[in-house]
Amino acid sequence: MATLSARNGTLAVRFTRVEKVFGLLRDHDYPLSAVLSVATEPDGLGAVRGIRAPGLGLPGVARIGTFYSSDGKTLASVTRDRGAVIVRLVGEKFDRLVIGADDPRGCARELNAARR
Repeated sequence: MATLSARNGTLAVRFTRVEKVFGLLRDHDYPLSAVLSVATEPDGLGAVRGIRAPGLGLPGVARIGTFYSSDGKTLASVTRDRGAVIVRLVGEKFDRLVIGADDPRGCARELNAARR
């Protein structure tokens, strides 16, 4: 499962080896100044919209990779029965990050605290 963490003014997104292989992903770092908002979504799969290219999309099971929609470009790693943290970015390669988490509210709280 991917992780989000904030340290030294940077938001770090770290993917597992499996996510990197199936989603054709790599780890990313973003300045906290590029973070517009951090929110949670109880239905992580439902939060990912658009056309997948590249990545893995198993309906009702997992969405891992890059997704393009009218909302912009989304980097996602979510699975069934797991909530997600949604991070909106500005001036970066991706417009949104949708990352599954065991405790999305706790993760969002930590990220919002680091932005202050």
